[in-house]
Amino acid sequence: METDPIEAALAWHRAGKGAALATVVETWGSAPRPVGSLLAISEEAELVGSVSGGCVEGAVVTEALDAMGDLSTRTLDYGVSDDEAFAVGLACGGRIKVMLQPLGGALKADALEAVAARRAAAAPVALRTEGDAVAVVTDGLEERLRQERSGWDGDAFVTLFAPPLRLAVVGGVHIAQALVPMARIAGYAVTVIDPREAFASPARFPGTALVHDWPDEAMAAFAPDARAAVVLLTHDPKLDDPALRVALESPAFYVGALGSTRTHAKRVARLTEGGMDAALLDRLDAPVGLDIGARTPAEIAVSILGAMTQALRR
Repeated sequence: METDPIEAALAWHRAGKGAALATVVETWGSAPRPVGSLLAISEEAELVGSVSGGCVEGAVVTEALDAMGDLSTRTLDYGVSDDEAFAVGLACGGRIKVMLQPLGGALKADALEAVAARRAAAAPVALRTEGDAVAVVTDGLEERLRQERSGWDGDAFVTLFAPPLRLAVVGGVHIAQALVPMARIAGYAVTVIDPREAFASPARFPGTALVHDWPDEAMAAFAPDARAAVVLLTHDPKLDDPALRVALESPAFYVGALGSTRTHAKRVARLTEGGMDAALLDRLDAPVGLDIGARTPAEIAVSILGAMTQALRR
């Protein structure tokens, strides 16, 4: 069963069914779902995704079935009362505006196929809808990617499909064993880098991408981008420093390294003597993580994930 609205709409279309895509384009107050949220509807009233957490999906389905008949794009405006919101487990209500696009009208299957292909390649892509014109956008998305935000661009609505978040963890240590599953739950595709195979082993990190190359080579291959975070945990300069140089020179949104204040001071001295620019070193979060008084490996992992989230969202 498909759980992704784009893939679901395409699957229904390939099976000869009518399909429509509903997108949240504006919200007011405490709306249940953010702008850019998607719901796919089939002609048999099958649903994948959500525009309101359950409050108005029934009304959207009714409109979608009508829209599939005349292939017209529609804009729907709904109020979500406090009582309705509470019924689906939300604290309070709000208002949402939904753009409804039947597949085969202004929204063509070719456009969704192009979106699906870009997403499969972990490349950024967006759909730009202006009136009855829908275009696939692959360039000029840097600012939207940084904010991970769909939204209006003049009279056009841009639905952003960001690549998955990625995390490279250098050092298959105890803290990494706690951080990896936490990060995966938070939506990261995680890679553990450690040339010591006994540390970065499937038994210690089940279901995780493991790389046993030297960290600088592995980090270059990982190629951190603006959707990537890097965390160095080995406590060994021979392993951390080479990877750190690559990470700090990349667009990675977060780079953190384990170690005390004294250890970090020695690290800064080493890297400065090696010619690293002070502005790059200022990017490094060290000692790694938010200062929450963490003591255990799991608590340190929480502090690291918190710092990553703060860097991503702020």
